[in-house]
Amino acid sequence: MLVSLTVGKVDAGVAVLLTEDKRLIEFPSILLPPDISSGSIVDITVARNHKSESDATAAFHSLQSTIFRTFGQRTPSSPVLRCRNATQTSVVLEWDPIDIATAELRGLTLYRNGSKAGTIPKPTEVHSTKLSGLAVDTEYVFHLVLKTSAGTYTSEKLKVQTHKMTDLSGITITPGHMPAALRESLQTTVDRIGAKIVDTVRIDTTHFVCTEGRGPAWEKAVENNIPVVVPDWVKGCEREGRIVGVRGYYLNADPRMRQVGPSTVQQQATQQQVRSPTVTSPRTEVTPPTPERPTQERGQEEESAPPPLPPKDESESEAETPEPKTQTDEQKVRTEDLKPSAADEEEDESEEEEEEGKASSANEKAAEAGLPVRGKPVTVEDEDDDEANFQDVKL
Repeated sequence: MLVSLTVGKVDAGVAVLLTEDKRLIEFPSILLPPDISSGSIVDITVARNHKSESDATAAFHSLQSTIFRTFGQRTPSSPVLRCRNATQTSVVLEWDPIDIATAELRGLTLYRNGSKAGTIPKPTEVHSTKLSGLAVDTEYVFHLVLKTSAGTYTSEKLKVQTHKMTDLSGITITPGHMPAALRESLQTTVDRIGAKIVDTVRIDTTHFVCTEGRGPAWEKAVENNIPVVVPDWVKGCEREGRIVGVRGYYLNADPRMRQVGPSTVQQQATQQQVRSPTVTSPRTEVTPPTPERPTQERGQEEESAPPPLPPKDESESEAETPEPKTQTDEQKVRTEDLKPSAADEEEDESEEEEEEGKASSANEKAAEAGLPVRGKPVTVEDEDDDEANFQDVKL
């Protein structure tokens, strides 16, 4: 198609062209010949380029197919969680390398019994984790949650049961430097108790057994806070039939702290027998009476007491052996020892006479000085002797 247009105005970027019916068309100046000016007439040929159009369409469809194959067919996969090892108080979990396809990773989180247990650091590199401080013989439920830019993906729930104290199958031992004979004995003992031996220190290694603390494996065990014990610890577990504490079996621990002897079950039975109360016969104790001041009743008891027996001859005392005293006789003897003697009564009478004498001398002095005299306290005996009543007493 050929079109003739008149150039109306030419600028540096845009030229204004006029059609035959006086319509204005803006046209790029760079596409016009360089010697064009206002009033020039240009012929422009317009035609459809089918080849270029088909090439562009093919390129576009190819790009769409590439995008679909890259982002549309592959999606992130849900993580697959497994239990690698379990002991009495710890669990080692592992999972396959995560596949997020072309999405962006947001995070990988571990959940325990429906609660968040922690975030996995570097999910693309770390494929296992260890949880400690669990309860003995308890069931736990774990699952992983993968968060990406393409969505959230959850693994299947995994149930793990921690072992009982008598279950030694969860023990995983890494041996260190020790004599060859001791290594063979250790292997035999481990096979008998159902434990495992691995050559290198791994995340599921529970104990490092050696007799000398040296070597790269020992250094890695110390760095990972893995208990370093002597081979006697394995034998102690076999002897007790249960997992025993490692405090007395550390490499530098005192051997006297180790449990050597009967098993813990036998020790507990012995302790229960010792702690059981022993049935004894009732014991009766006789407490002597409390000493009191002599009263009228005490005097009556003295009068009612039987007279002492006459002394025996020396020949009879030597010939006869004294019989042992019973508890009743000892009580009587103690009671008689506590009774006041005649000398004590005389001392009390003399003290009363002295007090009366002091009172009479004080009354005489008071009479001489013209002061009122304090009378002697009247008793029932005085009233009977003088045949006087209470009104006749002088104050």
